[in-house]
Amino acid sequence: MSNKHEYATASKTMLINGRGSLDVPDSINHGTSGTSHTSNDVSAEHQAYLRAKKRTDTLVTIWRLMILVGLIALWELSAQIGWLDSFIFSSPSRIVNTLANLYTEGSLFQHIFVTVAETVAGFILGTIAGTLIAIALWWFPTCMRVLDPYLVILNALPKIALGPILIVWIGAGYGAIVMMALLISLVVTIMNALVGFREVSAEKLLLMKALGATRMQMLTMVVLPASVPALMATLKLNVGMAWVGVIVGEFLVSKEGLGYLIVYGGQVFKLDLVMASIVILCIAAALMYYAVAFLEKKLSGAWAHDI
Repeated sequence: MSNKHEYATASKTMLINGRGSLDVPDSINHGTSGTSHTSNDVSAEHQAYLRAKKRTDTLVTIWRLMILVGLIALWELSAQIGWLDSFIFSSPSRIVNTLANLYTEGSLFQHIFVTVAETVAGFILGTIAGTLIAIALWWFPTCMRVLDPYLVILNALPKIALGPILIVWIGAGYGAIVMMALLISLVVTIMNALVGFREVSAEKLLLMKALGATRMQMLTMVVLPASVPALMATLKLNVGMAWVGVIVGEFLVSKEGLGYLIVYGGQVFKLDLVMASIVILCIAAALMYYAVAFLEKKLSGAWAHDI
């Protein structure tokens, strides 16, 4: 009877703290039945599971490297023995020589820096602006309903078609290229963020409202934390979108950058230069994607610790 009375009393004294979690009395946290678990009670089955998971992860990494090395070796071998025309399809050795020549000329890192800087600028600006607009639309539901069909149309519109207009409006320079990347990632960010906001449990929002929470508290304590997975997925999607926008912009107006090298190499039939630029793009895009994945892991862990 004493245990039942203690649980009944505790259920009436639970309060929501600043992070949206529940403060539970220590007697309940520690339990009253005399049973407890310590860090030394990790089961043998769990340890075996962790070892098996580690072996699987290692095996997956090895297979990835083997596939990559195998494809490169097959590509080089096919070019050397004449299965592939090395002038059209290039080869790993010719790509390495092209990169070495660009480095010797002193232009390799300049082209990489220009493209990466434009991509990062468009990615960050598009993500921040899209998230802020999505928050504003969530804040004003009527406005969101009014603008919803326009967002659908903008999302379906090929933003690449706006390239010539942006060049006229902004000028043939870095601004037009960054704006292209921004526009491509902006609407995607708005749409995906709104989807994440709408998926937040209505019961949680109703509970917060019943407890007297302001709309800002509901946003910061419930909506944004619950939407972290959707926002992180949007960031990963925006990585590819930003690269597409920048490369298309460089195709149109740039005089330097990886997109410029691709266009120039295609025009003068220096396909080794085209393939070398594509390889650099693949590496840069992969590094940017894994940076976002690392950020997702850190933020998810922080939210899980706080909630």
